[in-house]
Amino acid sequence: MHLNPSNPIGVFDSGVGGLTVVRALMERLPFENIVYFGDTARVPYGVKSVETISHYTTQIAEFLLAKEVKLLIVACNTMAAVASQVVQDLSPVPVLDVIDAGALGALAASGKKQVGVIGTPTTINSNAYARAIHQYEPDVRIYSQACPLFVPLVEEGWLDHPVTRLTAQEYLKPVLAQDIDTLVLGCTHYPLLKPLLQEVAGPGVRLVDSAEAMAERTAALLAELNLANPQRSSPDYQYYVTDVPLRFQTIGERFLGRTLANVHVVKW
Repeated sequence: MHLNPSNPIGVFDSGVGGLTVVRALMERLPFENIVYFGDTARVPYGVKSVETISHYTTQIAEFLLAKEVKLLIVACNTMAAVASQVVQDLSPVPVLDVIDAGALGALAASGKKQVGVIGTPTTINSNAYARAIHQYEPDVRIYSQACPLFVPLVEEGWLDHPVTRLTAQEYLKPVLAQDIDTLVLGCTHYPLLKPLLQEVAGPGVRLVDSAEAMAERTAALLAELNLANPQRSSPDYQYYVTDVPLRFQTIGERFLGRTLANVHVVKW
């Protein structure tokens, strides 16, 4: 299949969280066109069954493939944890997922091979990060912690709030007790908590932001496949969502770090 380098990159997520990945891509690859899909009507995915998540993921991947994307990025950790293979099996274009990118980022950052991973309950229970890291480096010790309260706190905008700080101290306590030197932020909402998490974790722990890791991985893959957009014009960004919930614009713009325009609502 011949892929056109000026075609867009397709990025999808269960809601608005994947906009942190879009933001990292915009900064790292300023000439790439991007089509984003957020399943805002059916979020959260973190509590759904594997079958349901796989079904939704297939539906979204097919929607983006119909938009002639040259690359698919699974930006949602929960989707990547349980349905990454499903997307790879159906996609004629390359597929990158945020867990693989985060795993590679963790290995690059860790000297002691003692890695902590935080994420939603589904991501943590799936053990996907441990599997991805061990696939590259079997002797790394991994300590995982589900942090279910972080997503609502981020969406509330409590990025540097005493409640969030106390929650972070509580969640990170068992992981930090293991003498980790690297902490993977295994959820697209968590980059917004980076300054606070760094303070709680202390200077001896390097944070791996899976959004940034994904942008690096994407840049490398596009270069390798000669798929980088040769056009140096202003890129086109389109956003598709399944619902425009209350505060969508506010939360979306906080994640994206800029104005959220070109939003289209898809009714299945």
